[in-house]
Amino acid sequence: MRTVGRLAAAVAWGTLAVATAGCGQGAYAPSSSGAEPATYAGITDLPEALAADGTTITVGDPLAKTVVRLYEDPRCPVVVDFESTGARTIRAQTMKRQVRTEYTLASFKDVRLGGDGSKRAVNALRAALDGQKFAEYHAVLIDNQTAVEESGGFTTERLLELADQVPGLRGEAFDTAVSTMKHQDFVTASQSAYEHTGDDPIGPGTPSFGINSKLVPEAFRELFFEEQLTEDLLTMVRLDPSGWQNHHS
Repeated sequence: MRTVGRLAAAVAWGTLAVATAGCGQGAYAPSSSGAEPATYAGITDLPEALAADGTTITVGDPLAKTVVRLYEDPRCPVVVDFESTGARTIRAQTMKRQVRTEYTLASFKDVRLGGDGSKRAVNALRAALDGQKFAEYHAVLIDNQTAVEESGGFTTERLLELADQVPGLRGEAFDTAVSTMKHQDFVTASQSAYEHTGDDPIGPGTPSFGINSKLVPEAFRELFFEEQLTEDLLTMVRLDPSGWQNHHS
């Protein structure tokens, strides 16, 4: 199969454009693509929900057969690289209802960088979910991450200002939830869920990826920093939902 061949060649011969271990797993190499992240702006009919485990945020058709799980810390710069590359493919397929995207949100970067910006951002994202605006607000935070970090991080005031970019998000309920850290318990539980993912007791690093409940091995995470390779992998999964693991084990 040509898809398998392209994936295997990319890994074996080191032809991937981005070489990065992710936040929490060593230094990162900034993306040179310059691509603008594709967003969910204007998409109002994609279901968003909090899963029964109380920590997983789901976006997309609940009947989609392919499920991609993303592990992200809002302050991780490698997440910005991913959101500008392979995430574009995942979002496009989520909007086509071919994929459901699940998020586990970490906040360990506060320990590394100081402050509480990750925790505040995760709390605000959970508040946006209450208004079915998670995906749009998530895109806004990622698009503005670098500038926000340079100006002091995700403060309450900055999070509310950025929420103005999402039509219909601001209101008493959202503003109060952001200001009072209403979802602190979710923030703590979500970080714990991240830490209990994989074999490393501090978590797998961000961004990390799962497909259909299986964590993608670290050696193959760079596939997600190339739009075409991400598309090839998701095509393989649709054709053979479990067979991809034979090529990624």
